[in-house]
Amino acid sequence: MAAQTNFIDIATIWLHAGKGGDGAVSFHREKFVAAGGPDGGDGGRGGDIIFVVDDHLTTLMDFRYKRKYVAPEGGKGGASLCHGKNAENLVIKVPLGTVIKDAESGLVIADLSDHIPVTIAKGGRGGYGNAHFATPTRQIPKFAKPGMPGEDIQVTLELKLIADVGLIGFPNVGKSTLISTISAAKPKIANYHFTTLVPTLGVVSVAEGASFVCADIPGLIEGASEGIGLGHDFLRHVERCRLLLHVVDVSGSECREPIEDFEKINEELAKFSPVLAERPQIVIGNKCDLATEEQIEDFRKYVEAKGLTFVPISAATMQGVKELPGLVYNRLKDIPPVPVFAPEYKKPEPKANDRAFEIKRMEAHVWSVEAPWLEYILAGSNVDDYESLQFFQRQLGESGILDALVEKGVQENDTILIGDYQFDYIF
Repeated sequence: MAAQTNFIDIATIWLHAGKGGDGAVSFHREKFVAAGGPDGGDGGRGGDIIFVVDDHLTTLMDFRYKRKYVAPEGGKGGASLCHGKNAENLVIKVPLGTVIKDAESGLVIADLSDHIPVTIAKGGRGGYGNAHFATPTRQIPKFAKPGMPGEDIQVTLELKLIADVGLIGFPNVGKSTLISTISAAKPKIANYHFTTLVPTLGVVSVAEGASFVCADIPGLIEGASEGIGLGHDFLRHVERCRLLLHVVDVSGSECREPIEDFEKINEELAKFSPVLAERPQIVIGNKCDLATEEQIEDFRKYVEAKGLTFVPISAATMQGVKELPGLVYNRLKDIPPVPVFAPEYKKPEPKANDRAFEIKRMEAHVWSVEAPWLEYILAGSNVDDYESLQFFQRQLGESGILDALVEKGVQENDTILIGDYQFDYIF
């Protein structure tokens, strides 16, 4: 029991990609070589944060205590045009089926339902060394650009098990017994509610080369979609299942009505996800060895009137169990593959009213403007096109950057550095 309570299937963490390395300020020094010129190299790229699937992981337990992940910074540029070392990427391992969402919006960033690595946060680019800024009129630049910060984002990890078939139903209806008889899974089985505290996966073999994965989902109760009982925490695992095996105690041995139980579980599914409620179902009438013929037939008529397949079994005595895997496998042939959650999240563009900027004086007559939103506009502008350049200059004026430069003492023909570009200031 102690091991089961450590199952963690949701976690929120901070990701900080690596900052780019700073560019170097350096001048060539060699005997008998006069005025060697600037030779400061560019900084290296900061490390990305990459998520990969590890088949040996089955829980998000590793993220319970460590909540902040920071990738290394890029190396600083060096003399003799030495480029700073690009930082190693930070690789984070997660279980198969982990969905990564933006914590603020809840939108899906990536679904790790295969083994393809996914980059979630990109490292900052390295800053330019002073050799980058040498021109015929400025032959000894004594400045370099700092590296750009890496992307910073808070994400929520949700583990949604990847299984073809999900066993659903009230507690103690025999789901654990059933999965233990049709697969090699060995869940804890006892005669009390909530014996199953974590989802159990089992591979069901039908024939050579033919099998499917079945998940025993912890018992749902009325109100599970609102957080009552254990069901709310594990409903997310049913979302992956292509086919639901709805197990009902047809004998009413728990002093409950089979039809009422059937409807309540479907109601909880619909409240949690209308799409999930439309998932194909096969209704398993379990504990037939304890039920009367009348009980079985009444429930059969009710289920079949809804257009669903009804299969009477007794997991305890193996009655009807042997034929079940073949029936399920044939049904799966007509159902689309396991659902994959499409990415919804888009990195936010700079807001029109969020025009923060910072002006730094790099040296006499050289100024640096740090404004990510302006770099975004500049990247989409053609500086050789008159109209495009006019639009860019309007952004400089409307944002207050030009006024701020004047206040700081900019002079005509001073150099203005913005991102990868440099301009001469003209009154």
